[in-house]
Amino acid sequence: MRNKLILLLLILVSFFLQCTLMKGIAIGSVSPNLLVILCVSMGLMLGKANGLFIGFFTGLLVDLFYGYYPGTHAAIYMYLGFGSGFFYKVCYDDDIKVPILLAVIGDFVYNFLTYVFLFLLQGNTDFFFYLRRVILPEIIYTLVLTALIYRLYYKVIHRFMRIKYKESDSLWLAK
Repeated sequence: MRNKLILLLLILVSFFLQCTLMKGIAIGSVSPNLLVILCVSMGLMLGKANGLFIGFFTGLLVDLFYGYYPGTHAAIYMYLGFGSGFFYKVCYDDDIKVPILLAVIGDFVYNFLTYVFLFLLQGNTDFFFYLRRVILPEIIYTLVLTALIYRLYYKVIHRFMRIKYKESDSLWLAK
């Protein structure tokens, strides 16, 4: 129960920071995606199942407050958390390269799927304009923020949660 409350608190704090502080520090209407960082980090630290649930509830919050099509953000964040869970227990604590790489890939996937669902299906076909003006600046911004925020998430998870490690959560270590 304690672990679920801590995860719920992390989701809510990250969501409110994304909606307020991150919009305040936006450069050219592009802000870093703290929710992608959260889903990727939790998938890396807690495994596929927890990454999936954290991604789903994070995306559900986005869909409830900002979503145009119900369930799109929930599905995208859910798959990001699940996909990063494949690297569970393979990523070392002192190595920041894997979380940064997964956050960059996750942010690209999130923005590409957002483009497909929100713009391409409505007839806007200028992908390279969207890539140059939104996707690449947000990826760079998210990359920098991941280097700072991942350690904070790691300390919160390992300080306040009781974690039970299972080898079955990792695809790489499954027998």
